[in-house]
Amino acid sequence: MEQQKRKPMLNWIIFLVTVVVVFAAGIFTASIMERRAEKAARLQIVREIPEWEPRNEIWGENFPKEWESYLKTLDTSFSSAHGGSAKIDYLENYPELVILWAGYPFSIDYNQGRGHAYAVRDVRQTLRTGGVENSPLPSTCWTCKSPDVPRVMKRDGIESFYNRKWIDLGEEIINPIGCQDCHDPKTMNLTITRPGLIEAMERRGKKINEFSHQEMRSLVCAQCHVEYYFKKENKYLVFPWDKGFSADSMEAYYDNIEFYDWTHKLSRTPMLKAQHPDYELYQTGIHAARNVSCADCHMPYKIEGGVKFTDHQISSPLRNIENSCQNCHRESEAQLIKDVVARQDRVIEIRRIAEKALAAAHIEAKAAWDAGATEEDMKPVLKLIRHAQWRWDWVAAANAVGFHSPVEALRVLGTSIEKAEKARGLINVILTKLGKSIPVQLPDISTKEKAQKYLGIDIEKEKSDKMKLLETVVKSWDEKAKQRQGTLKNY
Repeated sequence: MEQQKRKPMLNWIIFLVTVVVVFAAGIFTASIMERRAEKAARLQIVREIPEWEPRNEIWGENFPKEWESYLKTLDTSFSSAHGGSAKIDYLENYPELVILWAGYPFSIDYNQGRGHAYAVRDVRQTLRTGGVENSPLPSTCWTCKSPDVPRVMKRDGIESFYNRKWIDLGEEIINPIGCQDCHDPKTMNLTITRPGLIEAMERRGKKINEFSHQEMRSLVCAQCHVEYYFKKENKYLVFPWDKGFSADSMEAYYDNIEFYDWTHKLSRTPMLKAQHPDYELYQTGIHAARNVSCADCHMPYKIEGGVKFTDHQISSPLRNIENSCQNCHRESEAQLIKDVVARQDRVIEIRRIAEKALAAAHIEAKAAWDAGATEEDMKPVLKLIRHAQWRWDWVAAANAVGFHSPVEALRVLGTSIEKAEKARGLINVILTKLGKSIPVQLPDISTKEKAQKYLGIDIEKEKSDKMKLLETVVKSWDEKAKQRQGTLKNY
């Protein structure tokens, strides 16, 4: 009797196990078929790609879906609460930045970067180039803008590439960021084409070929979306990762070699300008801890016509939440956007406090110098200002308004505010000793125009100088590039 009761139960167990096995086998088979289809699509080579081919349209003949999606980086219509692809004039939105970068080209012109297809065009047109004949920029500034860069580096040598003027390579660097920056033309495997990343990893005891494919899906982005500096003597590009990826570690690195980007016009502080440490901030966040790559969110997989491919419209995940966020998160699209914006709102709130404190510190430091403060008086003040602004910029210069690691972003901004206010306190002590009244009367810098006027920036003259470049030099670059375009693949 007992055995008869057990038999139906045993039959059900066998049935359920069979269903699970069949289902798993079906999923496994479908996965194999999908990968075969994906591989077959990749291998339908209609045109052989030379080793250093910089033209994205040539690659697009073999990979039309990737090419079509890449062209969508030209779309500037998407806006989120704090970003997107639409133009944002950061100096207009946050006029304190004009003061923070006094004496540096960013106080003249600073807009949100557009899609990769605009990389060359936008660096040609920014007012930060400094005009035609006397542009101070080294050719190193082209490093992240074009697949022509590794081609020219291979031809001329890395050091030779860095140790030239930006204006000297304008006719060479003509194709915007694209395929050859990240892919081996023979195997299509992800590859690193910029020496800065390879050298930084080797100093940390790691070889690029030791990283997994998933890690490479972030490292190809880390070729450019990182903090870096140019050596003073030869403009050689270096990633300051020797002590670690954090803001504190890189700050210690820079202090150790006594590096500075410029001397602040008001406070006379030897300043650091953060570039865009997206990879470093990401490394401190939960997505990196869970082995989620940059490409998982910014270049999610798509399926069209039965073909699986990577979406090369590299952009905010908020533009395509279904394929990016909802692969892992089960919340609704509205809820996910709400969560992202809530975190960004908090980062912006604290960041704005830091910006206002820093702007005041620079202006008050000028007042101390004008009152007769000595270098010995100001030494601790300048160190605090340098560190405070570096920490603010480490968060502000990164994309995603801190979302890559909100907790770390808020921690670093908190230390920025602490150091800025300490600097202001020391300045008040100095002014009091010098018999000056406190607090210092701060100027009206509530708009970009007012802040630039306070610094003596003639923006119309800056635009006029830049127009000379657009009308003469760029036209010459384009004509020479057209004449040579058909032979670029043979370099």
